[in-house]
Amino acid sequence: MKNVTIIPKNADLEKYKLKNVTPHWNLSPEELQRITLEKGMGVETENGTLAVNTGKFTGRSPQDRFIVKDNYTKNRVWWGKINKPIEPLQFDILQNEIVKYLSGKEIFVRDAAVCADPKYRTDVRTITEYPWSNMFVANMFLRLEEKDLENFEEEWLVLCAPGYVCPSPETHGIRQGNFSILNFTKKIALVGGSAYTGEIKKGVFSALNMILPTDKNVLPMHCSANVGDDGNTAIFFGLSGTGKTTLSADPDRKLIGDDEHGWTSENRIFNFEGGCYAKVIDLTEEKEPDIFRAIKPGAILENVVFKKGTKEVDYMDSSITQNTRVSYPINHIDNIQVPSFADNPKNIFFLTADAFGVLPPVSKLTPGQAAYHFISGYTAKVAGTEAGITEPVPSFSACFGAPFMPLHPTVYAEMLSEKMQEANVNVWLINTGWSGGPYGVGSRIKLKYTRAMITAILKGDLDNVDYDMHPIFGLFMPKYCPNVPTEILDPMNTWLQKGAYISKAINLAHSFHLNFEKFANEASQQIMEGGPLIDEHHHLDHM
Repeated sequence: MKNVTIIPKNADLEKYKLKNVTPHWNLSPEELQRITLEKGMGVETENGTLAVNTGKFTGRSPQDRFIVKDNYTKNRVWWGKINKPIEPLQFDILQNEIVKYLSGKEIFVRDAAVCADPKYRTDVRTITEYPWSNMFVANMFLRLEEKDLENFEEEWLVLCAPGYVCPSPETHGIRQGNFSILNFTKKIALVGGSAYTGEIKKGVFSALNMILPTDKNVLPMHCSANVGDDGNTAIFFGLSGTGKTTLSADPDRKLIGDDEHGWTSENRIFNFEGGCYAKVIDLTEEKEPDIFRAIKPGAILENVVFKKGTKEVDYMDSSITQNTRVSYPINHIDNIQVPSFADNPKNIFFLTADAFGVLPPVSKLTPGQAAYHFISGYTAKVAGTEAGITEPVPSFSACFGAPFMPLHPTVYAEMLSEKMQEANVNVWLINTGWSGGPYGVGSRIKLKYTRAMITAILKGDLDNVDYDMHPIFGLFMPKYCPNVPTEILDPMNTWLQKGAYISKAINLAHSFHLNFEKFANEASQQIMEGGPLIDEHHHLDHM
């Protein structure tokens, strides 16, 4: 991008009631990095990449996320622990507080877009207090041509003021001094009191998760996607740590995007974003070559630590947080689809890191099972990832992205089922976790085997092999897969004691059933039948 600052024709900040501000419009990432360093808000690594510290918050704060409850949202949003309501008046007061706080300051304005399919493109203006928050938006949102910037009119506005901490949260209807709030009627996202950049990204993503299915008949998905030379697209769903970014970066396929996509009624998959926001804890060039090489000038590292006395990043050091991150524009990766959308989704992968060692490394799902596992969004937290966890713990996040889903999970699941059936898509459950026993006893399934399974599926090698049915989960397990040892395909074979395997599998099946109870009254018969075959009323003598 050339170092030209393009100010749109209607560059009027008065309309937001911002007074006496010194605005910087659409500065280049180089310029924003220079200002960040001058202000002492970041340092450069040995290769010139900007590294910043996000302060008190090194991750999202899900309990401080609110949606304005008004005529548009009140009967649509799935209100509860995840989607907490706030009154329109309280939003207006907080918006005025942030505007007052930003007035008189130097601010950074970024005009960009989300949704790579031109039919669904949504223009977003982001006004930030910090230069590096603005650089993050330049990395993560879609960069526009000069003519688009000149005539820019935003559809959504993001106001980001990490330095504003609400002094009296109770009176404003919030929990503590920081907040992320979406107002669908005003089309404004507020981020206050937290410098964690993911709040900006996930705020806009949450807004799209409401608007696209409700108003545009597009299914929003928390997934990565890539496309082969044959034009067949693959989609990878999975929670953090299951391999979404790793497995979608395939040297033989072009990356569409690594985190957030829409699936249109025209059967096209498009990236919401123009960048990647990857975890870098324990990063090595050998394990994650694409991410490692993308960390160069233009990228922003968050909350990393340097090796003593050097400017070399120590990716093993989690002393600030386990959630160390990098954001970079997608063109820092070589093998990408430009523009970032493609047709013909043919395979969907649900990735789970099953730390109980119960689920097969690869299984094929029926439409009912696919909807059931999609709503469940299962993985397992491993000892050491969170304080107090010593044994694996099942972790369920509806639609593999519950914290960002304003609608009831069954809305997304029914849409997914319909689209799968229309497009004749195969859905696969891939366990990237343990085999031969739970965490601490068994071992992690080798990445090269997981890659071989995915390659075999994409080539059609599993279309004509025989399958066995898992006795407890009802999943269909291939009896053969090229370049994968046959004995690991049925997980029971990998355990020394079959009885121990069965009791662990029944326990996990039970966790699935318990978790699903809260969705049961909204789910169809077909979805209900997609769950494990065994519940507390069935014992093994029925099998």
